[in-house]
Amino acid sequence: MGPDLSRVMRSSPYWPVISHTTLRRVLPGFAVSSLGDGMAVVAVSWLAIELAPAADRGIWVALAAAAYTLSGAVGALLLGRFLRHRPPTQLAGWDAALRAGALGAIPVLYAFGALGIQGYVALLAVSSVLHSWGQAGVYTLIARVLPERDHLAGNAVLSGVGSIATVAGPPLATLLIAFGSPATVLAVDATTFLVLAVTFLVAVPKDAVPEPEDDTASRAAGFAVIRRSPALSGLLALSFAFFFLFGPVYVALPLHVSDDLGASAGVLAGFYTAFGIGAVLGSVLTGHLSRWRLWPTTVGIVIGFGALMLPLGLGAPTAMSVVCFGVAGLLWPPYSSLSTTLLQRSAPSALLPQALAASSAVRVLSVPLGTALGGPLAGGLGAVGALRLSGAGIVVVGLVAASALTLRAARTCHEPAAGTAKPACAEAERETDAEQQAGAQP
Repeated sequence: MGPDLSRVMRSSPYWPVISHTTLRRVLPGFAVSSLGDGMAVVAVSWLAIELAPAADRGIWVALAAAAYTLSGAVGALLLGRFLRHRPPTQLAGWDAALRAGALGAIPVLYAFGALGIQGYVALLAVSSVLHSWGQAGVYTLIARVLPERDHLAGNAVLSGVGSIATVAGPPLATLLIAFGSPATVLAVDATTFLVLAVTFLVAVPKDAVPEPEDDTASRAAGFAVIRRSPALSGLLALSFAFFFLFGPVYVALPLHVSDDLGASAGVLAGFYTAFGIGAVLGSVLTGHLSRWRLWPTTVGIVIGFGALMLPLGLGAPTAMSVVCFGVAGLLWPPYSSLSTTLLQRSAPSALLPQALAASSAVRVLSVPLGTALGGPLAGGLGAVGALRLSGAGIVVVGLVAASALTLRAARTCHEPAAGTAKPACAEAERETDAEQQAGAQP
């Protein structure tokens, strides 16, 4: 039984990731900080509800949720001059250290009765200034220490760790809120980021991560890599629309639970836990998708995700809404991991942190913009109406992308292949993925 289990583990696409010398040092710290973030998903909005004036709660919940991520996009755009040549472990470590400090200030001020809603939102914004670069550092690390064939599995492992934390985090947050306050949760979150900062800045040897031979890229090089490839530009546009339309959920769902259902933070935690359970399963499946074509898979995920969000806005029973939200979680990790893998394979090694930071900036910007829109939407349409609009909008974006993909395939099929008089229909099945993997190369 033991040898059989060992063979099964070693044959898994995830074995090269979890057995890698450097990643074995990083993954425990990443898991701890992910657990803290899993708890913060509940605490950030719940503390905003507690601190904000009753008449403006929707606006302040939206601002709090947006602030927790929005400044990361600003940091990605403005700090490239200072950070683009930094080692990936340093980028991730500095991000974690800043988060630990800014989030740690929240419970201290709360304990002394000195925390107002404006100061709370400002500290959330400060905490995320380096987050796009921190994420770029983590995924650059994966790309540089693993061979290309293991990139998808490496991304899926990180996504899986985060998903497991999303399952465990909300129930733990509920307990801490019940016996303490939402600020208590953020104190724990700050501690977990301190652990992550020590992991990257101290536990990983400086020579453990290979450095690129050419490190002379400009600040705008990351956007240039994406701009040169129509496929990458299209993927980033799809991602922006997808995440933008999901943003209002972070405002509408807590308001729906607290106002429409009259329920406690435990019910909100139940939604996020269900999403996390689905995401764990989706992360496990992601590593086995390396032979799937990216665009059909990506577009199908977007359409399916939007359809699964619709019951939340159509008055479905709470149990059914929780189940649908959980199944939507199943689709989240494959989309994120596949698109990240594409960038890792397409961008030159020297430009990888810039390209990942540029991509992260666009995506990080899209969610808080959508979240900020969630306040007015919830105020005008009600929480249920905002949820309905979010789900329907995601479906429409997916259908538009599917139509564009179909037209592109048809156009390719009618164009002669280079050097021949015949249409390139035989190549149409592979062209999009080939362009995604090679089109961004200089």
